[in-house]
Amino acid sequence: MARIAGVNIPLNKVVHIGLTYIYGIGSKRSKDICKNLNIPSSKRVNQLSDEEVLKIREFIDQKFSVEGDLRRETSLNIKRLMDLATYRGSRHRKKLPVRGQRTRCNARTRKGKAIAIAGKKLTPLKK
Repeated sequence: MARIAGVNIPLNKVVHIGLTYIYGIGSKRSKDICKNLNIPSSKRVNQLSDEEVLKIREFIDQKFSVEGDLRRETSLNIKRLMDLATYRGSRHRKKLPVRGQRTRCNARTRKGKAIAIAGKKLTPLKK
């Protein structure tokens, strides 16, 4: 297994796909890394030499903030918003959508499973 930035990269994947398993590296960044280090796009992770893995590891450490550092930075940014009592911070605190999405319906991903309200009866529609 190739271990880069504390993440085990799957051996049977193409290199630029395997790099996306690292938090903070998406498709665009992984393709840029391969282009800068002259690694062919068709090469698989298990075909990489130790030198190439070392080059990738050093390049990512120098250029990008990934994994634990990035997660920590993101959580500190959210905590800062909540401490400042901004609108976005209050939305984070209430676990509601932050970026203007509607909540009357279609917010189940953020709000969690629907909770039944005891004793509430629906009134029939008037014609």
